[in-house]
Amino acid sequence: MGKTVIIGSTPKPYKYAQQAAQMLNERDHEFIPMGITEGQVQGKSILNIYDKPQIEGVETITLYINSKRQSEWYDYLLSLSPKRIIFNPGTENQELKKLAEAQGIECLEACTLVMLSVGVY
Repeated sequence: MGKTVIIGSTPKPYKYAQQAAQMLNERDHEFIPMGITEGQVQGKSILNIYDKPQIEGVETITLYINSKRQSEWYDYLLSLSPKRIIFNPGTENQELKKLAEAQGIECLEACTLVMLSVGVY
């Protein structure tokens, strides 16, 4: 099982990205929190997206930033060569979806939390 990169990670416990990290951790899925806010998520330091860290073995990118904030990261996100991108509610983006699908990346408009809850992640 590959890594999940959580875009929009924050140490704030009430945010959905934080809840996704907790659920991934509880189910033994490797995850990498990434965002613009410093801090920790489930004992892991949040990587700064502005640094554009290269990460090998990315299976999934799960998005928790709205479509207006995604555009500056298109090239970087696609450079991670994920197998799929999950557009969580409120993050749907037809432009990024089209670019990703052109590279053979599966795109889902779904909820990571629900997928994990029902065992279809």
